[in-house]
Amino acid sequence: MSTPDLQLSRGALAPVRGPDRDRPAGLGDPRSPQRHSGMPNFEKYTWLFMRFSGAVLIFLVLGHLFIMLMWQDGVYRIDFNYVAERWHSPYWQIWDLALLWLAELHGANGLRTIIGDYTRSDRSRFWLMTLLAFSVIFTLGLGSYVLLSFDPNIS
Repeated sequence: MSTPDLQLSRGALAPVRGPDRDRPAGLGDPRSPQRHSGMPNFEKYTWLFMRFSGAVLIFLVLGHLFIMLMWQDGVYRIDFNYVAERWHSPYWQIWDLALLWLAELHGANGLRTIIGDYTRSDRSRFWLMTLLAFSVIFTLGLGSYVLLSFDPNIS
């Protein structure tokens, strides 16, 4: 019969390995060291969003590329007048707005996952997530503004 390496006196508590908050969980210790507060099942919903938005983006991007590059004269017909005529239609505004929002949120969610996986300190994770949030808000705001307030009668 083998004896354990650690001999404890009667009533003594066994040592517990504390969580290391500076490093992500490894393969040997896959459980998260801390419970995250906030929305329950957030990661599940973001995972589902990535799958569904990716499927919709395939349709939107391939349709956009086909219409812009291969329809009629292809890329040679694209100029200010073509864009003005196209964005005059609510259909194309919705198409391009959906493409903008889905692509930006899909990419930002992927980058959020990469930042969470590869940053070691909480400080750098905070600043990278803050920078990501500001860039997403700026890009979506400016892109939506340009798309929805486009005036083809600029003189």
